[in-house]
Amino acid sequence: MGVEVLPEWLNNLEEEDISFIKKFLLSSGSLKEVAAIYGVTYPTVRLRLDRLIQKIQISEDNAKEPYISLIKRMAVNEKIDFETAKILIAEYKKLKEIQ
Repeated sequence: MGVEVLPEWLNNLEEEDISFIKKFLLSSGSLKEVAAIYGVTYPTVRLRLDRLIQKIQISEDNAKEPYISLIKRMAVNEKIDFETAKILIAEYKKLKEIQ
């Protein structure tokens, strides 16, 4: 039995994220082994995994608040800094309370 429809969070990942997940699974979840595959340090792989987890969590929240999810994705992808993201989200929430 195959999966006919991919979950939304999986559709929102970039190709390199999916490749990372595949390597992670094939290495039985060993971050040390994944670090060796990529030729980087364990903390670098841990940071990559943490960002991937954030992306998935953001995708899960996307249906509730698409604007906030966009801002969070931009911060995770380092398009904007976290302080700017927090300010934008706070201002958005204030505007929604007024309406």
